[in-house]
Amino acid sequence: MKRIAKFEKVSLEQFSKDCSISADINSIYDNIKLPQRATKGSAGYDFFAPFDVTLKPGEGIKVPTGIRAKIDDGFVLKIYPRSGLGFKFRLQLDNTVGIIDGDYYNSDNEGHIMVKLTNDSRSDKTVEIKAGQGFVQGIFLEYGITVDDCCEGIRNGGFGSTTK
Repeated sequence: MKRIAKFEKVSLEQFSKDCSISADINSIYDNIKLPQRATKGSAGYDFFAPFDVTLKPGEGIKVPTGIRAKIDDGFVLKIYPRSGLGFKFRLQLDNTVGIIDGDYYNSDNEGHIMVKLTNDSRSDKTVEIKAGQGFVQGIFLEYGITVDDCCEGIRNGGFGSTTK
């Protein structure tokens, strides 16, 4: 198994800036757990909710995970909903799959991984995710580039930053 990345917490200052709920931010930040695999055969690293989330059908939320990932060149982190939550509630990421590029780590926002979720339930089910519960999973994948690639751009920002 290749070891190609490391999860870290963003600073308390960055987490506070990105967290829009009114609660004890210091306590929430102190309890953030780094993503981890549930079993040695798991491909996905579970990301844990930093605070309680309740979503009625059609509701959405942007969750600041408090996490950043230092990723080796040639790899990407893909974020998906936990399969059980997707299957039971149709919990979905608003961008369908989150793509965390290696150069995101050095952005002005410290590479803070944000997750925007929507409860797309068609059977009137409310999703309740407790603080510390796994709600999305991240999988590291290797990728390639074309032989004539000449990209020299530098990222600085989060959602949509490469198209600015």
